[in-house]
Amino acid sequence: MSSTAGSRRCASCATPTSSPISELSQSATLRCQTCEQPNTTRRILMASLAIQPFAGTFRAQPLPSSFAFAVRHSGVFWYRGSLSDVTATLRGSEDALALEGSARVDSISVGEPAAMRASVLGPDFFDAERHPEIAFHSAAIRLDDDGRAEVDGELTMRGVTRPVIATGCYAPPRPSSFGEIAGVQLHTSFDRRDFGFDWQMELPGGGNAVGWDVEVDIDLLLIREEAAPR
Repeated sequence: MSSTAGSRRCASCATPTSSPISELSQSATLRCQTCEQPNTTRRILMASLAIQPFAGTFRAQPLPSSFAFAVRHSGVFWYRGSLSDVTATLRGSEDALALEGSARVDSISVGEPAAMRASVLGPDFFDAERHPEIAFHSAAIRLDDDGRAEVDGELTMRGVTRPVIATGCYAPPRPSSFGEIAGVQLHTSFDRRDFGFDWQMELPGGGNAVGWDVEVDIDLLLIREEAAPR
């Protein structure tokens, strides 16, 4: 087993790391030391919920569900925005749970000034003409009986797919006047350079115009679909 410097990327977190990276001789899988450590929290989450509460298909309602993002701007404030044209579906059975979703890039809340919107949708950022959607697919979902949730999955933007981990909470299904409802709130962050968002401008006196780290918050109101009659 050999190791190399942090210019390589970890296969689990897909981000550059200054930690040593181990190379497994059989699979050539690269993982940083953090990702190779046993994750006891994940085992606790999986073991603490004997039966997951979601059965059937739950679809997110456009309102009041939200998909919000924030990025540090000029080193002094958070620029916050959202995507309004978002779909998400949670499917559950006795032994499986999956979450998937997508968002139209042109539904981003950046509207004015027009030049800024054109830049955000253009090749330097989302490149919306070639890549009009953002997509997410879960690989594993862990629920705790105290309401905590953790989701592993793959996020795709600009034609680039990277693994991400989101954490948050959930509200199990319950009856309401408009059907069986549930809620999921998740947070994640990533380095935008991992998806090809490499544009940067140095500020007078030093510092970056736009931060590299992007914070994402998702809040979903889910309604269970009625089973089709046989």
